[in-house]
Amino acid sequence: MAFFDFGNIRWMLGLPIKSNWNHPASIHLLQGCRHSGTHETLKSRGVRFILGPHLVAKMPDYDLWLADFYDSEDNVLALMSEVPRGS
Repeated sequence: MAFFDFGNIRWMLGLPIKSNWNHPASIHLLQGCRHSGTHETLKSRGVRFILGPHLVAKMPDYDLWLADFYDSEDNVLALMSEVPRGS
């Protein structure tokens, strides 16, 4: 697995975690999926979410949250939040 950071976009290359996810890359958008309202706004506009905001890793200074969704061509993308501890 490899990550590339482009400011507010983090690109992850790795093996798919589910057999029906046949794309070797996913893009994580650092837009906030937990507290920003982005998830709710996109969902209300018809974006098909695979999973809503969920905790994926507890880091030393923050908790990492993702909300996975399909784009218009069925590629898997994710909203990502790095939520500081105690918020």
